[in-house]
Amino acid sequence: MKRAVKRYAVFIISLFFIGLGIALTKHGEIGVSPVSSVANVLSLRYTFLSFGVWTIFSNCAFLLGQILILRRKFKPIQFLQIPLFFLCGIFTDFGVWITRFLPQNSYMAKLLFVLVGSAVLGFGIALGCLADVMLNAPEAFVKALSLTIKREFGTVKIVFDICLVLLSALLSVAFFKGKLVGIREGTIISAILVGCFVSVFCRLLRKPLAQIFETTR
Repeated sequence: MKRAVKRYAVFIISLFFIGLGIALTKHGEIGVSPVSSVANVLSLRYTFLSFGVWTIFSNCAFLLGQILILRRKFKPIQFLQIPLFFLCGIFTDFGVWITRFLPQNSYMAKLLFVLVGSAVLGFGIALGCLADVMLNAPEAFVKALSLTIKREFGTVKIVFDICLVLLSALLSVAFFKGKLVGIREGTIISAILVGCFVSVFCRLLRKPLAQIFETTR
């Protein structure tokens, strides 16, 4: 029981860092990670809802996608994703709020925010993976799709990210009179770096977290 509590505690902490990482990349204003790109474009067009709220809506869409793909194979326990991605949305908005005080007047500063944000995001994802209690909604959707079409998770993830960026680009062109808004070189940088950071942090954190999970005191 204590071990499960520890794992869920680490998973919730991972959501905080995921939200903070997303907020940092957004603050750079040169693009966010592919999985957040649709929510970012929508938040720039429909400003009456926050970036975090649009992130929640996008996660709702990913959960609905899981249900449609898996059908009878969808397990009711996956509905636990709902409170978790609400938490992620709250953490994202909190991250946006605290980062708004940080200066980013030069291009190098904007680039730095994307780099640091990608690292923080990778750290959060690594924590969530090592907690091993539940996948975030986007990754759970990719896993459901990969199992259904019988393709490697990594391959489906790449195609999934590309499709999200293309959808974001189409929405941007439609909303902003042919201009690409919310999608720039930072999106590509983040897409490349986040996976690298996840691999590095997984290697660094696997042993200490395993010791924490095994400790019963």
